[in-house]
Amino acid sequence: MKKLNEVAVDEVFEAYLLIKEMNVRTSKAGKRYQQFKFRDKTGEINGFLWDTNEYTVKTFVANTVVHFTGRKELYQGIPQVNQIKLRTLSDSEPSDPQLYEKQGVIKREVLEEGISEFLFLIKQGHYARIARNLLEKYREEFFTYPAAKSLHHDFAGGLAYHTLTMLKVAKGLLEVYPQMNASLLYTGILLHDLGKVLELSGNGNTQYTLRGQLLGHIVLIDEEIIKATQELKIDDADEDVVVLRHLILSHHGQLEFGSPVRPKVLEAEVIHFIDNLDAKVTMITSAIDTLNNGEQTPRVLGLDNRNFYKPLI
Repeated sequence: MKKLNEVAVDEVFEAYLLIKEMNVRTSKAGKRYQQFKFRDKTGEINGFLWDTNEYTVKTFVANTVVHFTGRKELYQGIPQVNQIKLRTLSDSEPSDPQLYEKQGVIKREVLEEGISEFLFLIKQGHYARIARNLLEKYREEFFTYPAAKSLHHDFAGGLAYHTLTMLKVAKGLLEVYPQMNASLLYTGILLHDLGKVLELSGNGNTQYTLRGQLLGHIVLIDEEIIKATQELKIDDADEDVVVLRHLILSHHGQLEFGSPVRPKVLEAEVIHFIDNLDAKVTMITSAIDTLNNGEQTPRVLGLDNRNFYKPLI
């Protein structure tokens, strides 16, 4: 059995793959077909099952592991699989979807150590207490949840990894722009996506919770900050708390992207750009990981449906 990153162009191969996404489409000729996104630990690839019927539509659905036979090819420079044959697995075959999910790139103990180091760099008392309160409250979820359902850092531990990466970028920026408030910047980054532990269902077939769908992670973590101030007997009208909440509420940068207010503090603007930078770098890296040099990715949804090219150099 092959892994996706081992397959050459024009190679016919067998593999156990997780169906990450499945959609039923209709061709211009009016014939139904199935469009798939397949995944294993090494990457993802899109494919099409043209000879579809009611059985295949009901059987080969998202979050199902299948035995796959097909051919890797390039279409307009973009890898995909075609000539697909799928079958369900027997009891003796590896059918647990978790076996095929992307894995974190850093071990949990390394993530924990890195986050702890930045907590000690927070010198402002209220910020340190609020950050420690909430990270302790959601410690297990923070170090195991993905940062998103699908777009970026969508793997176990992705939330903590995304957060730690942002903290490292911020530390470098503080050397260039020492006028920034380090305690505020670090606390804002530590908490900016912590609401994901309430917005998402967890790792593996990640879905949005009801609160995630109706409220979203920005509102959810803002509520948690208020709860923490009440528990710690900190006045939530104090300017330091108001400014921290502003960093959280504004970190998506634009109203149309889910923030109720645009950044109006230096550190808020910086967090927005660091967040955006890390998400985009990760999406592009993930998309090109399984490519050979000289190939293009499929269109990347989170990046304006652009294709990305992996240079020969």
